[in-house]
Amino acid sequence: MDADRGAGTVTSTEVTDVLVVGAGPTGLVLACDLARRGIAVRIVDRSPAPPRTSRAKGPNPRSLEILDDLGVAEAVLAAGSAPLPMLKYRDRAPVARADPWAGSAPSPDAAYDRAWLVAQWRLEEILRARLAGYGVRVELGREVVGLTQSPDAPTEAGAGAEAGAKAEDGPEADAEASRVVVTFAGDRRGEEAALRARYVVGCDGAHSSVRKLLGIGFEGTTREDQVMVCGDVELAEDALDRGLWHQWFDEDGAVMLCPIPGTRTGWWFQAGPERDGRGRPLAPTADGFRRLLAHHTGLPGQALTRAELLSTYRVNVRMADRFRAGRVFLAGDAAHVHAIAGGLGMNTGIQDAFNLGWKLGEVLAGRADPELLDTYEEERLPVAARTLDLTSERLRATLEAIRRPGGGLDSAITADTTGLGVGYRWSSLAADRTHLDAGTHPDASTHPDAHTHPDRTHPATVTHPATATHPTGVPHPDARTRPTTATHPTGAPLTADEGPQAGDRAPDAPCTDAATGAGTRLHRVFAGPRTTVLGFGPGSAAVLDEVAATYGGTGVRTCRVYAADEDRGENRAGEQSQEQGEEQSADRHEGGTGAEAGPPGCAVIDAEGHAAAAYGTGASARAQASAGGAASGARTGTIVVVRPDHHVGLRVPADDARSVREYLRRLHGTGHSAARPPEQSSERSPDRFPDMVDAVRNG
Repeated sequence: MDADRGAGTVTSTEVTDVLVVGAGPTGLVLACDLARRGIAVRIVDRSPAPPRTSRAKGPNPRSLEILDDLGVAEAVLAAGSAPLPMLKYRDRAPVARADPWAGSAPSPDAAYDRAWLVAQWRLEEILRARLAGYGVRVELGREVVGLTQSPDAPTEAGAGAEAGAKAEDGPEADAEASRVVVTFAGDRRGEEAALRARYVVGCDGAHSSVRKLLGIGFEGTTREDQVMVCGDVELAEDALDRGLWHQWFDEDGAVMLCPIPGTRTGWWFQAGPERDGRGRPLAPTADGFRRLLAHHTGLPGQALTRAELLSTYRVNVRMADRFRAGRVFLAGDAAHVHAIAGGLGMNTGIQDAFNLGWKLGEVLAGRADPELLDTYEEERLPVAARTLDLTSERLRATLEAIRRPGGGLDSAITADTTGLGVGYRWSSLAADRTHLDAGTHPDASTHPDAHTHPDRTHPATVTHPATATHPTGVPHPDARTRPTTATHPTGAPLTADEGPQAGDRAPDAPCTDAATGAGTRLHRVFAGPRTTVLGFGPGSAAVLDEVAATYGGTGVRTCRVYAADEDRGENRAGEQSQEQGEEQSADRHEGGTGAEAGPPGCAVIDAEGHAAAAYGTGASARAQASAGGAASGARTGTIVVVRPDHHVGLRVPADDARSVREYLRRLHGTGHSAARPPEQSSERSPDRFPDMVDAVRNG
């Protein structure tokens, strides 16, 4: 399945659009997203072979939505299993059983209701195969040892235009200078290799070479004396029931064993470590695992027949001071590391990548102003800060729970850990009519959850744990703070009539393809590297027609959502079936060679009213018709602009074509007629993004 290649000498004349450093889940998701957009991307990893790490146990529901968009969710689901009920023991005897997911089920607005168990190395295999379908392979054994940016390149997010050569040198000189020279460690002949990239993204983990080369701080805490030992082990057949996640929590330590999906005898092993006579943790060994197994579970040590990928985990809670320096970005563990509780580390990185990929794609295609890239840190830094708080709090709750018989890892799982509630209401990309009219960020009067906007609230703090001893050998976090803003990235709950606000995750909904009658979902409509403009109600037709004429085939797609009892009349020009759209889209499951070039629009029927309920359009239409009678009824409707990462960018009445026009211009330029040459324009869009980075950092 793997098609990776090793290191080779690369001359300094080689140029790529984006170099991704690090081939874990974060880097692979980013590379896949860029490759399907037709962006020239390379991905390198310093490991000589694909690692077989297994600490991350799988994607959460929000990450599954992302993997579905990339066309690999079915493979991931097939390779893994649903999360298992937990059986908890005390003094070797079972004392409680818990299934945190027993009360959950898929809903119309969310097809995935729970995380999925799959080995990280297996997830990476699936993503590498997907990437290879675009002709891109991981370059192994490539260690980055140097990064050099043009002296004129911006070194802070929000530093203005893509820098490089002076304007009078012309666009070609500007494009040439505005690149990052990346130097790799010498090859077998001792020769150094280098390449030039327009952008570099460090996805190379907590010990990121990219972050260190940039000199970006990584504040937080690590307790060297508080540890957990981990590994992949094999147990004798029938040693334990593979339909359960077994957890022994005793006064003097703990052992946790979870079956590894896709294996017959494989298990994830986690435990408090053995200690020497002075109380210092010992390094993990196979024999040590056997002793821990026998001591806590009562199983004979010989039942553990093999142990590999042994490692020591220390609760490490850190975040980079910034996520961007000029043309270099940080994502995943390179930007933030979290307590293990809640399983959000890998998932937050995947979601970083999905946020950044479409923005790089639009800028490199010449459609969006480079200032769009400022919104990556603006949006993701507060999310990372909040995730540090959440995982530390969940760890604290779990450690308290396991002190009592019957407590277990189910204490780490809450609705917050699904990732479905994460949004960006504070973002400069979260537009409403007031925002667009004023050309500024909305103020408190236009946003009901004003506390989520870092430019108009008091500074908050990110909690970093100072650990204390716990009998299990796992650190017990205590509150300790450092000054930085930590605005909560999730908005207040919405009723069905209100619908999502700008910045929120765009809900899913089951629908029927208007052309074929086949079942589909809104997230299938969104799938692929494009912005989607949804039109609800008869008044939306004119706006959808204008958008299709302006942007069709250039990264924007329209979708008319008909109510079940709505008269469709003749099929509208530009409306095609979702099936036709997927056949024409190069980004879907077969892999492609270029950017999406699907049809300008499709149409779906909201047969059961789920889409109207999710987007709050049913109540809006009734209110408009009631207020204006028959005359206004012909103009009723709502337009919802959904970003490529499934977040609502704009939600306005259908008669507000101007707001739709202005918002799309900010994301995608002015359409077919005036697209900027890629990477060569210093001309600004009329709507400049406010510089939110200082507000995010300093409150």
